[in-house]
Amino acid sequence: MKNTFYITTPIYYPSGKFHIGTAYTTVLADTLKRYHELKGEEGYLLTGTDEHGQKIQEVAEKNGQTPKEYVDQMAEQAKELWDKMDIHYDDFIQTTEKRHEVIVQKIFERFIEQGDIYKGEYEGLYCVPCETYFTETQLIDGKCPDCGRDVKPMKEEAYFFNMKKYVDRLLRYYEEHPDFIKPDFRKNEMINNFIKPGLEDLCVTRTSFDWGIKVPSDPKHVIYVWLDALTNYITALGYESEDDSLFQKYWPANVQIVGKDIARFHLIYWPIFLMALDLPLPKTIMVHNWIMMKDGKMSKSKGNVIYPETLMERYGLDATRYFLLREMPVAQDGIFSPEAFVERYNFDLCNDLSNLVNRTVSMVNKYFGGNVSHYNGTPNEVDEELEKSSVEQIQKVEKLINNFEIANSIQEIWNLVSRTNKYIDETMPWVLAKEEQTEKLASSMYHLIENLRKIAILIKPLMNETAENIFHQIGIKEEALKMWDSLSKYDQIKGAKVIEKGEPIFMRLKVEEEIDYLQKVMKQ
Repeated sequence: MKNTFYITTPIYYPSGKFHIGTAYTTVLADTLKRYHELKGEEGYLLTGTDEHGQKIQEVAEKNGQTPKEYVDQMAEQAKELWDKMDIHYDDFIQTTEKRHEVIVQKIFERFIEQGDIYKGEYEGLYCVPCETYFTETQLIDGKCPDCGRDVKPMKEEAYFFNMKKYVDRLLRYYEEHPDFIKPDFRKNEMINNFIKPGLEDLCVTRTSFDWGIKVPSDPKHVIYVWLDALTNYITALGYESEDDSLFQKYWPANVQIVGKDIARFHLIYWPIFLMALDLPLPKTIMVHNWIMMKDGKMSKSKGNVIYPETLMERYGLDATRYFLLREMPVAQDGIFSPEAFVERYNFDLCNDLSNLVNRTVSMVNKYFGGNVSHYNGTPNEVDEELEKSSVEQIQKVEKLINNFEIANSIQEIWNLVSRTNKYIDETMPWVLAKEEQTEKLASSMYHLIENLRKIAILIKPLMNETAENIFHQIGIKEEALKMWDSLSKYDQIKGAKVIEKGEPIFMRLKVEEEIDYLQKVMKQ
């Protein structure tokens, strides 16, 4: 039986068109899935839309739609974007689906029966856009600490989840499972900012609006969006349904990927809900930062929003995915600017990668009529050093991906690209050809083709089209030579024929023209 790997993204709040920041999470999840499938594992990726709550009801009414009409429209937009971005998700869940609602109701009633949920009255401060309650001390300058908008006082009958009952157990879990939270500093954030000051019991129902899943035993209450939304990760797998085969196969999740704005819901509330259900917790919850602009968060009012469709239509899918993943370090916000995008495209993709492919294919054609023969000679010192350094780079890449440090892993891949370009300068094939050192020349060409094959495998999870283009140009047809487990050795290619003349994979951009274009579309 294949190893399985279950990956989830947060289900998206359907409040409008997705910019590159909201697209990042799902691109990252898709990349991880492709990586594990390259390793021969069976990946399963869940995404979807979070469709209940006061804000959605208000937006739908403003648009002259029913809430259901509005959320279905938003879900279709999301699916269209994921298709354009070649996201290979296995399930797309809408929290208005019956399969989700009936299980959420079961879970809620179970919590009541266990004494985890009790009825009381809520009086406090509420942020409608974030669907979140705050205490006075959690506000920043009197406003929501997450989105910076105004909060308003709320008072209504409500049910509460007894968070305090599970706090000690949660803290023990943090300590005993060091891989549960990535990166590590997020754990201290949760402890110092939310748990140590005193974790409040969580209000889990509302009565001031009715767009939500109703509490079966008290239907004037609708279930609070975060208890509702978080459970999608198990309801989508059929938890507590007639067919729970997917749940038995894939839970607990290997990794759940979330943005820093919803970290506390996933790192505090979600594990506590799972503990109350007596279910295993996800192996890792990975919290990423945001993609920012030079002048702060993306905002239509600032005229600084960039959408993935804009980049894909002009520069292609792979260049868009590359930039998103390359520019997002683990511990800090990534920055988008037209200048940075054009520079990455021209230097990384065009100068480094595309040029390496083009030069190599041209030389194999020139010196060996396009044929790449299996090299049986004794590698010289330069060849041995290339082999050694390449294997070391591949090990670094794998270690970083397994630790969810995707931007850093891409840097290591490009170190391998740079090292391979340097190898051309070290071996100087044009000199070897002139001096008729055929054996060394054959070794040089073989090592270049083999390194390109390895580079194509390494980039395949994030840039599938580009990887396949490289395989095509260097004559790699066997699927076994495109799999991760073929990376470790240098004697894999038994014979190949490169194409006679290939188009460059990436063409250099005119810097001023493209920066001007991007600046204009961001203001539209």
